[in-house]
Amino acid sequence: MPKKPKPHPKTLALRQQGCLNPHPEQVTDELFQAREFFDPRDLVQVKYEMLRRVQTEGLSVSRSAAAFGFSRPSFYQAQKTFQQGSLPALMPQKRGPKQAHKLTAEVLAFLRQARQEDPSLRPAALASRIQDRYGITVHPRSIERALVRSQKNCGERKAAPVRCRGGLGGSLRAIAKRCAESCRRRWLRSHPVPPPRNDRLDAGLLMGGHPRSTNGQEIPPALEHH
Repeated sequence: MPKKPKPHPKTLALRQQGCLNPHPEQVTDELFQAREFFDPRDLVQVKYEMLRRVQTEGLSVSRSAAAFGFSRPSFYQAQKTFQQGSLPALMPQKRGPKQAHKLTAEVLAFLRQARQEDPSLRPAALASRIQDRYGITVHPRSIERALVRSQKNCGERKAAPVRCRGGLGGSLRAIAKRCAESCRRRWLRSHPVPPPRNDRLDAGLLMGGHPRSTNGQEIPPALEHH
């Protein structure tokens, strides 16, 4: 059984970068048919030439999209992406986790600070700043999604109730204990505790005699009024 021929090195490179056109046979533009420089396998080049033919040569959107194997909605989507992020934005986004690995906590903090200093900054401008500061390329849409997620997470943290130890039950018990202690202090302030009673002293007063101390001695009259 004959072995399958190995794919071309450029085909392997385009596939690894996510830039391999899945339908190169649908590209019928004359430049891609006549010149070797134009490669219908290169999806980024195909999209760029499709946009350029309309922008600089005045070709209609329908004719240009058909010549490069795309539909009209795909053309407008590529046009919008290119306007936001230039040529790197035409590279297909690889599938993976929602949080881009390039947008680390440090990069997100840099984005939030830049947006606070100038709220009018668009994602494309922020992508340019990331490129200048960190030397990495991030799609403007990834930046926009990351900022929305970051703002949403901050809002959820601010709205989260503060929980005491022991859960809700522990919190209620602590509040009830503080209320009871406060009520007790207020009651004591408004109801002073009387001095301790001396039964022998009271009995002497009731009998009309001089009050006596607890050891039976009479209290001098001069001290009765104290």
